[in-house]
Amino acid sequence: MKTSSTILVALITAALGAYGYAMLAPARVETTEQAHEKKPANEHVEQDEHGADRIRISDVKLAAAGVALAEAASATLTDTLSFNGVLRANQEAVVQVTPRFPGIAKSIRKRIGDTVARDDLLASIESNQSLTAYDLKAPIGGTIIDRQISLGEYASEQKPAFVVADLSTIWVDLSIYRQDIKRVRLGDEVLIDPDDGRGEIRGAISYLAPVGVSETQTALARVVLENADGRLRPGLFVSARLILAARNVAVAVRASAIQTLENRTIVFVREDGDKIEARPVELGESDPRYVEIKAGLSAGERYVAENSFVVKAEMGKGDADHD
Repeated sequence: MKTSSTILVALITAALGAYGYAMLAPARVETTEQAHEKKPANEHVEQDEHGADRIRISDVKLAAAGVALAEAASATLTDTLSFNGVLRANQEAVVQVTPRFPGIAKSIRKRIGDTVARDDLLASIESNQSLTAYDLKAPIGGTIIDRQISLGEYASEQKPAFVVADLSTIWVDLSIYRQDIKRVRLGDEVLIDPDDGRGEIRGAISYLAPVGVSETQTALARVVLENADGRLRPGLFVSARLILAARNVAVAVRASAIQTLENRTIVFVREDGDKIEARPVELGESDPRYVEIKAGLSAGERYVAENSFVVKAEMGKGDADHD
């Protein structure tokens, strides 16, 4: 009797266990499917009808990662020479203001950085000879870029008290390497990059120094630029590109947009609002800024122009999750 009871209990326990497993199994499957559905959209890589990888990623996430989009468009590719340079005040519009007679500075009206008009009062000097004060005025309109006088200090006619510069035009002094000197001519077009995020400025060579600099083995070439908005500040370094030849192409993207994925040259193209496709492209000619697209991308299509490596990393992560 005990044996029969034991067998009966075992059968009931097994049946309950099987029933419990059957009840739990769907819950585990549902949980797995829910987890799959809750994956962030940008972690799922799909393929379009041509077999190109696509990823979902929002504009908000792109912006947070510093990714910039641009439109593919026509561009002018240039063959250039690159130079380094420095911004200088136009020395033809710089005036040193020196006291007419030595004396004591009784008042100071202007400081470095102040903007002045012609005949504005800069300081009042008490002459040592007559013991009367006379005015020191600005001979031109411009900006005070130096001051060598203080209140109560002896002012000498041997030393400038102020330096006034008209900064509405700026000199860009470029260092030309000796092997490139023969390729530079007066009037040549130059693109100046102040490295302030506002793009290049077009100018032209207006002066070539007849002698070189022995210490650097370079020659000076000068470009004069308009500076009405005060964008260019004397003393800062710039880079420059002298245009030797130019060629127009129908479709081009920024050089920073080009990536390699699975041994294919690709550009990340924005599609359907929130999708980015790894579009295989055929490249043509290039310069330091732009690359010609001969096939795979049309003018007007939006693509990832800056920080494209971020999208490449996201696509790689999505592939790993999908696998």
